[in-house]
Formats: sequence, structure tokens, C-alpha cells
Amino acid sequence: MRGPLSIWFFSGILLLAYGVLIAATGLWELAHRPAHLTVLWQLHAPIWWGGMMTAAGLIYTIRFRPR
Repeated sequence: MRGPLSIWFFSGILLLAYGVLIAATGLWELAHRPAHLTVLWQLHAPIWWGGMMTAAGLIYTIRFRPR
């Protein structure tokens, strides 16, 4: 009989999915410059946040994966 699945495993999957999507959007914006730039556009926040969310999602998914 299997034990219960941790909620952190599912949180890791969500963080991983959102992180990949946000980072991909940031990379797309980097390649295709928007017509109207925001004030801090040069910091490329979606790439940084997407990368951090992807890393956190990988950590949670690997750490709390079902065995």
C-alpha cells in the first residue's frame, strides 16, 4: 500500500511549469523587443523570476517525489 502524496510535490510541479513558461516569455521578449518598453525593461525580470521558479520547482519536485 502506498503512502499519501505530499502537497509539496504538486507545488513543485506547479512552480516548475510556471517558471518554464515565465522564463520562455522573458526570452521571447528579449529576442522580440516590445513596442512600448517598461521602465526597468533592461533588467529582464521574467528571465530571472522564471529561472528562480524553475529551480525551486525542481528542488521541490525532486525532494518530495513519491517513492
